[in-house]
Amino acid sequence: MSASVFFFGGFNAKQNQIDAWVQSAKQQKPDIAFTGYPWTSGPSSYPADSVVNGSKKSGQYKSAVDAIQACSADKIYMVGHSSGCAIANAVDKGLKDTSKGVLVALDGFTPDGDQLKRSSTQVWGAMCGKVTSKNFPGPAGGRRKVYQATDCKSLWALHFSLVNAAATDKLVNSIQTGYAQCEANLVWL
Repeated sequence: MSASVFFFGGFNAKQNQIDAWVQSAKQQKPDIAFTGYPWTSGPSSYPADSVVNGSKKSGQYKSAVDAIQACSADKIYMVGHSSGCAIANAVDKGLKDTSKGVLVALDGFTPDGDQLKRSSTQVWGAMCGKVTSKNFPGPAGGRRKVYQATDCKSLWALHFSLVNAAATDKLVNSIQTGYAQCEANLVWL
């Protein structure tokens, strides 16, 4: 069975950071096609409508919808991290057919009620001991999953542990360092 992943980075994710994530993901899973999108939604990471409007204005939204609709893979993952979840959720809503789709929210905007009704939808948060990630989800219609991080009790390290398995309190201390020494976390595959 073939699979493709379309990954949407969160607020201020730069192209080189997304490229590092994609490269690491491809090294781990060479049989899966990975495409990554940097942040293009402007200076604000909320509300969700503002993020989506920025993605549409930049052309990213249409490009992603077109690429996914043209994708012939048997399973198509639309993965958002943090504010990038708003874009992944909107792209999913913009598709004509979601029967092959798996929507994955990594510590960000939760999919809507209809998206949560699909058994394939995943909503992730991270924990390290009793500390929870920045946008730790509620029950999310029974779709919530929890990644157990290690050495990630600070805000940014725990938040980025869902995309970067190398994240630790010492390595990741800001949004800018979230992809440092990136080892793509593919726990959702």
